[in-house]
Amino acid sequence: MSNSDPTPTPDPSWLKLENQLCFPLYAVSRMLTKAYQPLLQELDLTYPQYLVLLLLWEHEQLTVKALGDNLLLDSGTLTPLLKRMEQKQWISRHRDPQDERSVIISLLPAGRTLQNSACRIPEKMLEKLHLSPAEVDNLRQQLNTLLARLT
Repeated sequence: MSNSDPTPTPDPSWLKLENQLCFPLYAVSRMLTKAYQPLLQELDLTYPQYLVLLLLWEHEQLTVKALGDNLLLDSGTLTPLLKRMEQKQWISRHRDPQDERSVIISLLPAGRTLQNSACRIPEKMLEKLHLSPAEVDNLRQQLNTLLARLT
């Protein structure tokens, strides 16, 4: 039996922070969320509430499960968030008459009104990031590809 190990020697440079993909993605995510904060504070919104509203502005109503699937959040995370949004009268929550286990989230007029105020947020973020719409589309496409591979 030979003492030579057939597995290659690991390259220690792979363990340098500068060579990690995870760190710039993590840091960009945190900084991007932070960049949204002043724009969302003007509307009394948190970033997760903004994400929920983006889906509801598009669909009017969705189940908690559909929201969770789209946002990659579990119901334990969504439920307190949705309760706060309901208290602000942006949404309503009610059981699905066809399936009592399912909760439907519907957009209320006050939530719809927020859409008018939020319309400028994407444009302001493009300005803040100094990115063209084409650069944003390219980056979003790459990130969505990566996300699809991870999920």
